[in-house]
Amino acid sequence: MPLFVVSRRLAPIAAAAIVLALAGCSASNSLVTQRTQGYEIDESALAQIRPGQSQDLVRIVLGTPQFTNQFSGQSAWYYVETKVNTTAFGLNMVQSRTVLAVYFDERGRVAQRAVYGLEEGRVINVETRRTPSFGEDRTFIQSLLSSVGL
Repeated sequence: MPLFVVSRRLAPIAAAAIVLALAGCSASNSLVTQRTQGYEIDESALAQIRPGQSQDLVRIVLGTPQFTNQFSGQSAWYYVETKVNTTAFGLNMVQSRTVLAVYFDERGRVAQRAVYGLEEGRVINVETRRTPSFGEDRTFIQSLLSSVGL
């Protein structure tokens, strides 16, 4: 004897419900979404940057840099592109990181440009120890209650 019996009138409705449920499950092609954070380095724009060009022209072609650096009369502009895979559960995984560095001479003209990837980078460990402070470490709730007098 079958455990679940559907009448002939409800069979098309049940079939449609199952099809819709399965379509909803397959609506997302995968559990991972790929996206780019920061600046997208375009090869055609990169080809336009040559030694001797002005900072204004570089800004017109590439846009405003994400980071700048000044050292002994020279400067550098940095454009960072990070390709990230995000899972359906909110986990971000960096797939690649590319840094376009444009170096300028003392006159504000392009001296050279360089493209760096993760393999040229260095991993820097962030110090997690805390510096002790004088006084008490209190949570927000403790501070709130002490201000009321409790």
